Amino acid sequence: MSQAEQNVGPRGAGHEPSNDPWKGFRGVCSGTLVLEAIVVLLVLTVVARVDGGAHMSWWKAVYIVAISLAMILACGVQKKPWAIPVDLGLAALVAIGFFVHPSMSIVGVIFLAVWLYLLYLRGQLRSRIRGGYLGSQHD
Repeated sequence: MSQAEQNVGPRGAGHEPSNDPWKGFRGVCSGTLVLEAIVVLLVLTVVARVDGGAHMSWWKAVYIVAISLAMILACGVQKKPWAIPVDLGLAALVAIGFFVHPSMSIVGVIFLAVWLYLLYLRGQLRSRIRGGYLGSQHD
């Protein structure tokens, strides 16, 4: 049996899925971006309140709000082929936000792990479509 035949589901390769499985994945990515934007905006309150606001400055607030706004705007371009690299880049900008406050880096590392898991899920979805494992490929 060839490698291509081993990766085919028990019902065969099937046809193109009747409903778009990538639409659901794009929705998960958009939802993750919205959640990440909200959490990053909450970092603004942490920076403003910890140590009586000693860590707060105007450029830190601009950095936090700009990243959050970019995340909200990125929700609308999840259909583009460059959307995932943009999402990972935004998560990386949050993860390197230690210069703003350590809590921002903690949030960034958590969401970077979420994005890496979403990359894994994207690969799984791609292989399942290729192998014909989706139910909508056999209706």
